[in-house]
Amino acid sequence: MSSDPYTPSTDSRASTKAHARAQFEKWALSYDRSWLNELVFFPSIRRCLAEIQSWRAARPTPAFRMLDVGCGTGTLLTLAARLDGAERLIGLDYAAQMVRRAHEKFAGSPHAEKLLALQGDAEHLPLADESVDVVTCCNSFHHYPHQSAAIAEFRRVLRPGGLLILIDGFRDNVIGWVIFDVGVALAEGRVHHAPWSQVRAMIEAAGFAGLRQEKMNVLAPLLVNIARVA
Repeated sequence: MSSDPYTPSTDSRASTKAHARAQFEKWALSYDRSWLNELVFFPSIRRCLAEIQSWRAARPTPAFRMLDVGCGTGTLLTLAARLDGAERLIGLDYAAQMVRRAHEKFAGSPHAEKLLALQGDAEHLPLADESVDVVTCCNSFHHYPHQSAAIAEFRRVLRPGGLLILIDGFRDNVIGWVIFDVGVALAEGRVHHAPWSQVRAMIEAAGFAGLRQEKMNVLAPLLVNIARVA
């Protein structure tokens, strides 16, 4: 039995991706002013930075390369670039306008030489095997129609000892169900917030080790998944 929440057809996946891309192309100019920043995005960014710092402190060398999948306008990466040891930070987004906004933000960073934004598909990452040390994916996973394929790609590009941080809506309580399975689905359509048991199954099936899952936030609960490559 597949660990996918569902297995859509190729045509269905293409339609879902096109729908999401059209939404985010329109949203790109106002994205950094969204009310979701304080409620969802900034808490996720802070958690990612804390997890990276903790992971980095336990390594024999602080140097790391990072990929942020569904990077939006690149806020997480501009902050991660300030961390000791940050060598190369790559953002990937499916929407061209988001990538363009990320390029603009990166150009104004004192760490611009470390930062790169690419347009691409989470299910087909344009990176070599074992090419990064950290993969983050914050609040975009519900837009991916073939979620286990994306997680398999996260695993493919991570080096041994690498860190995965996957954060998305927690829909396993009443508040989360109302917000994500009802509210977000009505507002955005064609999304799937997987229950945490299904996310666990997909991450473990991809070969990750030491998975930790936690619920974060109250008003807009988020599922935090932290795993490593052995």
